[in-house]
Amino acid sequence: MSFPEQFFVYIVKCFDETFYIGSTNDLEKRIYAHNFLKSGAHYTKIRRPVELVYFEEVKDLSSARKREAKIKKLKREEKILLIKKNQKKLKTDRT
Repeated sequence: MSFPEQFFVYIVKCFDETFYIGSTNDLEKRIYAHNFLKSGAHYTKIRRPVELVYFEEVKDLSSARKREAKIKKLKREEKILLIKKNQKKLKTDRT
């Protein structure tokens, strides 16, 4: 029996207050990589530590990549609004 794989689109806030947008099938592992591993994205490696400020679950990798591209095109102010709208979800999931 196989289970459907989960995919996520996420935003992390870097130490320098910039945002990094990405997608993954293992959110916890990816955030750890951004903060601690050499395999993390170069952009975040030089801006550590990073903090997860937004994520959403999508149905498949194709949807994740499309959503990631759409978020990357948003203006910074629009990204901040997206993050603020979803802060309750992050706080709920962490408790």
